[in-house]
Amino acid sequence: MTSYRIGIDVGGTHTDAVVLDEAYNVIAETKTPTSADVSSGIYNALKEVVASSNVPARDIDYAMLGTTHCTNAIVERKRLNKIAVIRIGAPATLAIKPLVGVPEDLKAILGKHMYIVRGGHEFDGREIIELDESDIYRIANEVKGKVDSIAVTSVFSPVTNEHEQRTSEILQEVLGDEVAISLSSEIGNVGLLERENATILNAAIVNVARTTANGFVNALKEEGIHAKVFFGQNDGTLMSVEYTVRYPILTIACGPTNSLRGASYLTNISDALVIDVGGTTTDIGVLTNSFPRQSSLAVEIGGVRTNFRMPDIMSVGLGGGTIIQLDEDNTFQIGPGSVGYRLTEEALIFGGNTLTTTDIVVALGKADLGDASRVSHLDTDLLEKIYAKMVNRLEEALDKMKTSAEPIPVILVGGGSILLPDTLKGASEVICPNNFGVANAIGSAISQVSGQIEKIFSMDELGRDKTIEKAKNMAQEEAIIAGADPDDLVIVDLEDVPLAYLTGNATRIRVKAAGSLKKTTLA
Repeated sequence: MTSYRIGIDVGGTHTDAVVLDEAYNVIAETKTPTSADVSSGIYNALKEVVASSNVPARDIDYAMLGTTHCTNAIVERKRLNKIAVIRIGAPATLAIKPLVGVPEDLKAILGKHMYIVRGGHEFDGREIIELDESDIYRIANEVKGKVDSIAVTSVFSPVTNEHEQRTSEILQEVLGDEVAISLSSEIGNVGLLERENATILNAAIVNVARTTANGFVNALKEEGIHAKVFFGQNDGTLMSVEYTVRYPILTIACGPTNSLRGASYLTNISDALVIDVGGTTTDIGVLTNSFPRQSSLAVEIGGVRTNFRMPDIMSVGLGGGTIIQLDEDNTFQIGPGSVGYRLTEEALIFGGNTLTTTDIVVALGKADLGDASRVSHLDTDLLEKIYAKMVNRLEEALDKMKTSAEPIPVILVGGGSILLPDTLKGASEVICPNNFGVANAIGSAISQVSGQIEKIFSMDELGRDKTIEKAKNMAQEEAIIAGADPDDLVIVDLEDVPLAYLTGNATRIRVKAAGSLKKTTLA
């Protein structure tokens, strides 16, 4: 019996869905408008793609979703958990309170129960002061019934997480398993405030992730599909529902990474620049060994500065629905506004009254879409100037993402990639593969499962080789927990950076292991 899988990816303009067979051939694909509530758009895409595939529901074994639910919840300040924030760091960190620098409207939601307790460690792993367990018990009883999620952050917990682990044990003892607990050592890197912020955001979106997961599972069941469900995470791999609910923050920015993974699969190219042109924005990322290059900078999410891992993506305010404003003196402005998912209603070629970038390429004969006669009256010289400016804007962004002056392959994906020509400055070649319009959904469907750890180790304890081996094993264990097949794991990323300012020959090691889905996890 043939096994099939569904991949769905939610973009700002469209929700894309594909059905693939065991050999990853595309059996069916669809694009539907992304709905304001996100969920109904997902369900519509799911129904459409299943109906057009003619695949029996019982033969669909896997369903993968890349979603913006968690990002939207933070940005819109909606549907967030009632949380408590516990920082283990008194007396060392009393000068700066949690949520410093966080926008006031978000602080009002998340800052109702904040505590700083005695404890924490030095940068070399020595205990600053003993953990005040009695204070943790007091806090647990105080917040009982008032919160449904708790963020725990301890000073230098990526070096030593003993105090976070003990705090978690106490909280579970008092509050049970109903209250979700997020530990900063499992989410962020060294850097107390940014790691604390990432942990707080993670705790705040647990319910959103759980509701989304349950809704997706139920929508599949309504279609008669009893598949194993996975969510896309922002390193270009998948995680199980349980892992998603524990670390929902890892779903943020999974859309662009799905596009990168899909681009790599469709072209069989492992190192390239990927330009994903959507309806509202264009995302540019870098493929390294078939996975997205990670950002080394702190990242802001909804105005909150964090330091957990994120893909290195540059977004440019240019897409298929970007509005072109013309003035009487033949000057023009490209964006930043966009008609988004209303393109097929508002663009000139579709009978609307708004001039968009899509109208420009149709008027110039570079794309065959809609009714070209509706843009035939536009001045060709002016259109050429607008088009040259559009292309130049993306070429400049492309140049900023490169690490050398050497030309490299560029892969075009996304429905809006019809905007771009087949040659670009700085590109050795421009490739637009088959199924380019749904590369993000394909990337979601074909992705492997991964596990990643980033910790500071003392090389003096075990020696370099054994320490790196230990780190690899830890990453592989994370991948297995996330749903990977233990017999099909490979290390896809390894980085070790000596830290001169720490004792014990300290080194920060980051390892990512990835593998195919575990066959025995079928529902």
